Amino acid sequence: MYMSRVACLLSLSVLLSAVSGCSSERTPAFVAKSEPWQALEERQCLASGMVRTSPFLNARSSLGGPSACGAEQPFEMSAALGGRVRLTPAATLRCPMIPAVDRWVATVVEPAARFHFGASIVGMKVAASYGCRPINHKWGAKLSQHGLANALDISEFRLADGHKISVKSGWWGSSRERQFLRDVHRGACDSFTTVLGPLADRYHHDHLHLDLARHGKNGTYRVCR
Repeated sequence: MYMSRVACLLSLSVLLSAVSGCSSERTPAFVAKSEPWQALEERQCLASGMVRTSPFLNARSSLGGPSACGAEQPFEMSAALGGRVRLTPAATLRCPMIPAVDRWVATVVEPAARFHFGASIVGMKVAASYGCRPINHKWGAKLSQHGLANALDISEFRLADGHKISVKSGWWGSSRERQFLRDVHRGACDSFTTVLGPLADRYHHDHLHLDLARHGKNGTYRVCR
């Protein structure tokens, strides 16, 4: 159903609440449902003090509002691990995602880089972070976790020795690249609730998708593909 050329599709489903999103003629409409846990989780994270502003982590004005998209207090993250691992371009993320990214980089990505290449990780290329859109940009699909600043896509890893490991070419590249990418993909499942890579589907052939969506009735199920 269309309200105007620039409005989002409204769902009349009993199970899903009809929520309009930020849209344009080029932005596919989405369907969103009410998920109160998101705001509660974000507020708990903010109140905990585990995420603090720094030269590499800047608080932004709210991305939320009357639409389903956004976060109460988003941050712009330009580097992980206190500035040691650059994110290019900077990622716009909600509070709970930030410690998850730091944990993944510290406990998985850095050890894997040293093991397979003998070098530290110094940067990651961000393919996407916040974006008010449906899953996989498919018209009428559910709202993506990207629309909640609750997801991060990484397409490339950069090492201190200048080596760059691209997900697109490295997934089936050299033995070291293949093993490194599979290690960081597998290890991400300990820090994120959704991890999608090139084996998941054609939409993720060139990046790793990481998010903190809730799956299953109690929210503890993880999707790692």
